[in-house]
Amino acid sequence: MAAGIRTSGTVFLVERKRGPQWYAKYRVDGRQVKKLIGRAWTKSGRPPAGYLTGAQAEEALQALLVDARRNAGKGEGPRIGATFAEAASEFLRYKAEVRRIDAATVADYRGVINAYLVPRFGGKKLDAITPDMIDAYKEELIAEGRLSNRVIVRHLTVLHGVFKRAKRVWGLERNPASADLVERPQVTYTGKFDTLDRGELEALVRAADDAQDGALCKVAAFTGLRQGELLALRWRDVDFVGGLLHVRANFTSGREKVPKGKKVRSVVMTPAVVDVLGRLKEREHFTGDDDLVFGNVVGEHLDPWALRRRFYRALDRAGLRRIRFHDLRHHFGTNAITKLDAYKVQSYMGHAHYSTTQRYLHHKPRPQDAQALHDAFEAAGTTTGTKQRHFHPN
Repeated sequence: MAAGIRTSGTVFLVERKRGPQWYAKYRVDGRQVKKLIGRAWTKSGRPPAGYLTGAQAEEALQALLVDARRNAGKGEGPRIGATFAEAASEFLRYKAEVRRIDAATVADYRGVINAYLVPRFGGKKLDAITPDMIDAYKEELIAEGRLSNRVIVRHLTVLHGVFKRAKRVWGLERNPASADLVERPQVTYTGKFDTLDRGELEALVRAADDAQDGALCKVAAFTGLRQGELLALRWRDVDFVGGLLHVRANFTSGREKVPKGKKVRSVVMTPAVVDVLGRLKEREHFTGDDDLVFGNVVGEHLDPWALRRRFYRALDRAGLRRIRFHDLRHHFGTNAITKLDAYKVQSYMGHAHYSTTQRYLHHKPRPQDAQALHDAFEAAGTTTGTKQRHFHPN
């Protein structure tokens, strides 16, 4: 840190439509800077991912001041000589330490950067990377066919984030990965799901390593809970009297957090779910309100990767094709939509957007629509039939 570089600053709240946000205002050797830090958490308890308490906002400010002193002390203006690898490292540090985003998301960013982006762009100078280079990278991924368009868009999003941070830190003039310079491949959802029928599901349950794994598979298929939500489920969340499962947490990256979508929800239990959980409740240990419904031998969270390996073994033993554990959630969606309206399905599955639920709509039978269309065509025939009979194309 260079001597003589004076920095000072403060954090303050600004009310926005989406809620209060923390901003930092600081001076670096006489130059004033104002910057958004993150969303403000003003309630009690630990803040969810993406939110900061006042103390965390102060910590973020101190990190910004350290950066400001370091960069100002070099006295060289924008570091055009910085490489993409340096920029990617700074992007990850900023997301983890300053913005304090969810650890799983940071791990996802790091995986894309280390496996794909650094091998491709790591040694290149930031100002030497052009939109054409990034577009060529995108086209190669598409041609290889190993990654879906959705994952390729994720790569481009991470690239955009790296260059966006580089603009702030090193004074890069433009973002070569911006959407107006590099066209994103189209992401579409076909609505095709590989799910098990009733007999196959029962065969899977019977082939599971133990009763708990079998129960977990059945509850997943009949409630639509995500794997992390199942692993965070505790007996206090199981309302046998009301027939409800209360989804209050999601276990990912080794810790519990709020469910995806940031909302607690309740899902109705069918008699089959009540029965299988009732039998699981009869076990000798770990049946208290705070105990996990699906735990390991010492009552702690199951290892998600070990669970998936056991899931694949059960599929093989049952002589079933390979599906993903997540496809059990689709089993619920494709069946629930046949009897419930789409907004109820959206609520039970915890979809943040109705467009996600719409992927299941083609599974919904519509006999009343067929009758309505029949009536419409019949009515049209009574008024236009004469003209149609006298119509001569020649």
